[in-house]
Amino acid sequence: MVGSLACGSDRLRAMSTANPGLDADAVSDALTHHLEDVRPPYAFELIAAGGSNLTYRVTDDTGRRLALRRPPAGPRLPTAHDVEREWRILSALADSAVPAPRPVWYCADPDITGAPFLVMEFVDGRVLRSAADSADLTDAEADVATDSLIDTQILFHTVDLAAVGLDDLGRHDDYVGRQLKRWRTQVERADTRPTPLLFELHDRLAVARPMPRLPVGLAHGDYRFDNTILGQDHRVAAVLDWELCTTGDPIADFAWSLQYWADPDDPVTFLADPPTIHDTFPRREEVARRYAGRMGIELDHLDYYTAFSWWKQACIVEGVYGRRLLGSRGGGITADPAEIAVKADLLAEQALELARGVV
Repeated sequence: MVGSLACGSDRLRAMSTANPGLDADAVSDALTHHLEDVRPPYAFELIAAGGSNLTYRVTDDTGRRLALRRPPAGPRLPTAHDVEREWRILSALADSAVPAPRPVWYCADPDITGAPFLVMEFVDGRVLRSAADSADLTDAEADVATDSLIDTQILFHTVDLAAVGLDDLGRHDDYVGRQLKRWRTQVERADTRPTPLLFELHDRLAVARPMPRLPVGLAHGDYRFDNTILGQDHRVAAVLDWELCTTGDPIADFAWSLQYWADPDDPVTFLADPPTIHDTFPRREEVARRYAGRMGIELDHLDYYTAFSWWKQACIVEGVYGRRLLGSRGGGITADPAEIAVKADLLAEQALELARGVV
């Protein structure tokens, strides 16, 4: 059964510490009741990836696999971790050229397992999360993966928003201004500690933001290798984690993704163990050249978008720090809160350095 349905439960159930945010019994009952082509019992396995929505691999008695997504367990900031939004986007892209997991079911009832959740098809393949994950790629395989990552981003940056029903997903003006407001607001709501540098940079970035040069497109908001699944041909088979997606400036969205592309001599990196660090991968400058060439554009104001991206990442990590202090647990959040705070400070200092002479 495919559709967006609310399912009910008249009791709250205890969550397993091994499976945060998942009441296996209640979810099993709901899956059996609402899906026609699955068979209990189900095995649930947490896929630890990132510090955001929890993702579970669900395997039924016949061996069929699905993926279940729900917000992190515990306190979370308003407007964050919106699985209903992710459901809408997956549904809209189901028949498009953009590779994304096919949506199966959305459950709006928070009583089932403590929050709404979505179920989608499980896509087999390889995820490059760390340097170890990509260490065995040859030069040719890494180049194919690079090209596919770029080409797939161009696909959703240029998708016909009206044709897929996402024209009203967000406003079509001032994407960077909206992002600046959103992430400053999230830092204010987290209210973890004084962060004067983040607020100072916000004000400087807001004044200096450039006018967009491209028509509005679908901005994923967190596109990188470890939010994709590569097939056996090393090409992108599915793009994951659409919860931050909106309509926006493709260049700003690309510049954000570009910061995940770590070069060997980078003093600070977005990821602790980036998969692109090997010599088999082209360098970040070449990635930017390929994207610009295939889009037929010049990447004007890339220095600004780079500084903005580092500021945004500092705000996001500050939010993770706040959620961790409150006891929230997302997939992969295992670091001590103090370590998360140190990382947020490093990101903010790098944003300040990149902003010199730009804003």
